Parts: sequence; C-alpha cells; structure tokens
Amino acid sequence: MSNDILQQLAAVLESRKQAQPDSSYVASLHAKGLNKILEKVGEESTEVILAAKDAERSGELGELIGETADLWFHSLVMLSHLGSSHEAVLDELARRFGLSGLEEKASRSKG
Repeated sequence: MSNDILQQLAAVLESRKQAQPDSSYVASLHAKGLNKILEKVGEESTEVILAAKDAERSGELGELIGETADLWFHSLVMLSHLGSSHEAVLDELARRFGLSGLEEKASRSKG
C-alpha cells in the first residue's frame, strides 16, 4: 500500500510540473524554481528536528509524523523537479539493505 501512495503522489507531482502556478501549490513551487523548493526542504527538516525533540519529551508522535510527511513531500517535489523520483531512492535503499551501515559508508568514500 505504501508504494501505491508513493506511485500516486509521483504521478500527481509529475502532472503538476507543467500546470499553471496559480492552479496548485506544487506548480507554484516548480515555477519558483529549485532554490524555493530547497528552502522548503530546509524548513521542513528543521521542523522535523524540533518535533522530534518535542516527541522525546512528551512521548506524543503525532506532530513528528506530520512534519516528517511534510519533509518527505517536499523532498519528492525536489526529486521531481530534478527529473528523478522516489523509485531511485527506494532502489538505493534496496542496494544498501544487505550492507552494514559501516560497509555502506566505506563504499561511498572510495569513489
């Protein structure tokens, strides 16, 4: 089911790339360009960090889940803007799945 949601979202994001900026939020982000999209990714990253700190204190995860969804969404917009998608990220995660974290990190530093 999760991958179905990602597929549906990817299709919507792709369709909005060419839409009129006043017709959707995603179209407006694409029209404003990569810097605006990256600004949103940065804002959402900060909000995730703050929500995680709050969740640690309160034990309540609702805000953290919501902020993480916002971060993922804006990250998907960024990937779409650059001509990629969630599938490339999932492929990379799958590639790393059989490696320990230390092995994976070492493999990146050899390039």
